[in-house]
Amino acid sequence: MIRLPFRQLLARPATWAALALRAESTTAAAPEPEKVEVFIDGKQVLVNPGTTILQAAAQVGIDIPRFCYHDRLSIAGNCRMCLVEVERSPKPVAACAMPVMKGWKVRTDSDMTRKAREGVMEFLLVNHPLDCPICDQGGECDLQDQSMTFGSDKGRFTDIKYTGKRAVEDKNIGPLVKTIMTRCIQCTRCVRFGSEVAGIEVLGTPGRGNDMQIGTYVEKLFASELSGNVIDLCPVGALTSKPYAFTARPWELRRVESIDVMDAIGSNIVVNTRTGEVMRILPRVNEEVNEEWISDKTRFAYDGLARQRLTEPMMKDESGALKPCDWEEGLFKVAEKLQTVKEGETAAIVGGMVDSEALICLKDLVNKVGGETVCTEEAFPLEGAGTDLRANYVLGSSIVGVEEADLVVFIGTNPRYEAPIFNARVRKAYVHNELRVAVVGTPVDLTYEYDHLGGDAGTLSRLVDGSHPFCATMKASKRPVVVVGSAALQGAGGAGVHAGAVALAASLRASSGCGDGWSVFNVLHRVASQVGALDLGYTPGAAAIRARQPKLLLMLGADEGAVTRTDLPADCFVVYQGHHGDRGAEMADVVLPGGAYTEKTATYVNTEGRPQVAQAALTPPGFAREDWKVLRALSEVAGVTLPYDTAADVRRRLADVAPAFARPEQVEGAGFFAQAAELAKGAPAPAGELRPPQVALKDFYMTDAVSRASRTMAKCVKAAQDDEKSMWKGV
Repeated sequence: MIRLPFRQLLARPATWAALALRAESTTAAAPEPEKVEVFIDGKQVLVNPGTTILQAAAQVGIDIPRFCYHDRLSIAGNCRMCLVEVERSPKPVAACAMPVMKGWKVRTDSDMTRKAREGVMEFLLVNHPLDCPICDQGGECDLQDQSMTFGSDKGRFTDIKYTGKRAVEDKNIGPLVKTIMTRCIQCTRCVRFGSEVAGIEVLGTPGRGNDMQIGTYVEKLFASELSGNVIDLCPVGALTSKPYAFTARPWELRRVESIDVMDAIGSNIVVNTRTGEVMRILPRVNEEVNEEWISDKTRFAYDGLARQRLTEPMMKDESGALKPCDWEEGLFKVAEKLQTVKEGETAAIVGGMVDSEALICLKDLVNKVGGETVCTEEAFPLEGAGTDLRANYVLGSSIVGVEEADLVVFIGTNPRYEAPIFNARVRKAYVHNELRVAVVGTPVDLTYEYDHLGGDAGTLSRLVDGSHPFCATMKASKRPVVVVGSAALQGAGGAGVHAGAVALAASLRASSGCGDGWSVFNVLHRVASQVGALDLGYTPGAAAIRARQPKLLLMLGADEGAVTRTDLPADCFVVYQGHHGDRGAEMADVVLPGGAYTEKTATYVNTEGRPQVAQAALTPPGFAREDWKVLRALSEVAGVTLPYDTAADVRRRLADVAPAFARPEQVEGAGFFAQAAELAKGAPAPAGELRPPQVALKDFYMTDAVSRASRTMAKCVKAAQDDEKSMWKGV
């Protein structure tokens, strides 16, 4: 049976039923608990034991006001806004913290309830400043809404004009979260988020009574990659966004649901725009991917979308400088090169933020002119038959599936910075399910405890042959998960690391008896386009381009320097298509401007193999166009017209090449594990240190063309560097 610390059971009775369900994987199926019958405002409802009054009311569509309660945080019960009347109870009861009992009759709109809520609201407003006209929370403030519904038109604290309202000094917790702590109502949502979800014990509640404050004991950076989520959690204007401050009101913004491409998780987001500009990015609830959290890079790097943009085609003149030109001139110049180079001398390479529609168009175009070399910047040790099996390169257990695991072994990765949302999911399983975590590679701070098994790839060999002391613990697991980071698979030793991880997963599958329905081997990718490119048959890594020495190279969003001018023949003609004037545009002979992820309706496949469709929130700036349309126009000018005219035609072509694209929002389960293990055999033994590229917070913020162009991310890097040097580091 799964053991839970008493403090967790006491803090969150709402999770009892979920924990009982998870326990079924390791214990015999227990009979369902008998339902408890209660009456909410005269409506009968049957609920599981341990369900709170607030949750029972939600089941019959009755909304009880609250400030401190949140579905994903432990119960605090300190705002008292959720007071309700229970029959024969001498005083109102806090609905968020009180489990129902059989036969209870609860009234949520009685005279006692209304009077209690009015009194609570009066207390909350005693010291709250009249900042609504200048508060960034205005228009989406819980305190505003509930004071209109439950507040009074008069107050009894008449001596406030003599004593004055309480004022609290603002805290500087970094360049992302703005604090106006006089507005704080001490709901402690931010404190609980920091300690329970983010795993950062920075915020607390020093002082007692009227002197209680929310803040840091010593003023310091809120050093978390998830810190921006406290803005969404704050029910008042105490915590708001610094970059967004004083820029817009909610009713002025246009809301578009989309997908994030700052990492390979594919977090669901909402893009808010006004007058052709992204004003802010917020999370969108998706229980199977990001729940309702997003990383700070996802939330705040949007200002990079407006800087260093390519807005018109450019060509090099006789002096070697890029000069603006029109689309006709640029397309005819590239088409001329496509027609004159010999068959097989054309190659293409794509970056980490390219959508799948552009990927298939580029591959078809290169194939039509006789080329076969289409590569990704991100390397992967397998190609050909090895990447024909999805089990070799996806996170097969799925993001939500890690909550069912009882053991996770990370190999050469730091999920906290490479995939913050996935790391938060692992922490959730660690806190609530007592998940055991082990790490092979450089020790890193994952915000939870783990067993460090060794820092080099030789540790992986000892785990495979059974000579490591941790092998006995691994073999006792029933739901093991092996997660290898894509960074560990780069370079000459990548094939050995992949083969060792596959062999370890195969041995754990055999010892656990979990069967083919459970994917033990998983790859955690770092870039949004990699799984989609492998699905469509791209060759991972730029080694094939260096070997081929093409005369014409098409670069689509390739900004990470995987191929440089020194890797190519002197007479190679380079065409760059993308949205930022970054490293790729610097080496190009012709530049064709494309759209960023907020400017096109496009498909991205996340690290678990889930195709998701991002919606266009804006039109591309200037003369920039969507990438697949540029490639379609180029093919027509070059006389090798691609056989599709609309986005729907392109998506049908995607589904023809890779059937997973026919089922958006669904994960195609990985299979053929034995065959995948067989294909991975024969690689040399892994060797060398397994060091992830992002080991500190300062490495997290600038990893792609958009975040490198962001001033906000530059401020975050500076703040993280200063925090490392601070005398209070570690306090």
